[in-house]
Amino acid sequence: MQFSVYQESQIGGRKVNQDRMGYSYTREALLLVLADGMGGHLRGEAAAEIALKTFSEMFQQQAKPYVKGPERFLEEACMAAHRGIHKYSALENLPDTPRTTIVACLIQHNMAIWAHCGDSRLYWLRGGQLMARTRDHSHVEKMIDRGQVPASARASHPDRNKLYSCLGASSLPRVEVSGRASLLPGDQMLLCSDGLWAMVPEEQVLHTMSGETIVRAVPDLVKAALKRAGEHSDNVTALAIMWQGSAVVDSIATSTMAMSTMVSTEAMPEDAPSTIVQGSPGDAAFNDEDIEKAIAEIRGAIEKSSQLLK
Repeated sequence: MQFSVYQESQIGGRKVNQDRMGYSYTREALLLVLADGMGGHLRGEAAAEIALKTFSEMFQQQAKPYVKGPERFLEEACMAAHRGIHKYSALENLPDTPRTTIVACLIQHNMAIWAHCGDSRLYWLRGGQLMARTRDHSHVEKMIDRGQVPASARASHPDRNKLYSCLGASSLPRVEVSGRASLLPGDQMLLCSDGLWAMVPEEQVLHTMSGETIVRAVPDLVKAALKRAGEHSDNVTALAIMWQGSAVVDSIATSTMAMSTMVSTEAMPEDAPSTIVQGSPGDAAFNDEDIEKAIAEIRGAIEKSSQLLK
């Protein structure tokens, strides 16, 4: 299994970056996850962190070296993250439960399956053509389906941030799972928060992704979103891969603001533990110690809340 990957997150004009992203892989499976903590609710960044942690831990447990029942895995991971957020809220005695959107993609045996709740998106691209895209779980999307507003209203309608599915709400999330998509070498998967897609037209996303390597295309899209939004920009986050199929890749390159990596898992033993790489939120440099500390704190909170709720 070979792929190139690039991820970047910028805080924009907000005080806190509530977006989280990361990827995990074994010899035969790759998991991509992006979560956007909802700013209208307290501690959205905690909800996003819990979601990311839940997915990565379940992947570590089940990818031996690939996940059996990938559709079930994605659905169960969403529900487990939803429960973890509620447990965290109970422990902290929060007046409202933190909430987050989620989009995740599992790739194994040259097949991709993805799931989402909310309006964080996945784009599947091939040769500059859009093969598939997630449909936002928003009231605006429903109005578009009914013909009540034009498709252009997705990014500008005053109700565009009203979602009918997310993790952490009082009702159970609606988890939408895709069919199985057969990948070819050169295919691209782009996961992004609404801070990006709401500012960058879909045609520009396709053009930029097809005209450059992901190492150049993703930063260009992030910069375009920040520039168009101006000083009041939302957090802007993107995680992209280019699937390499059976091509041999053996070089690795990294940067501080984001992470760009060419990965080949051919040399990994089948029983090797999964490797997890999480992008750093905000404008800070990538710091594994900071991320591990945050995850440890949330893990402790969830474990304590589990004992309280028994």
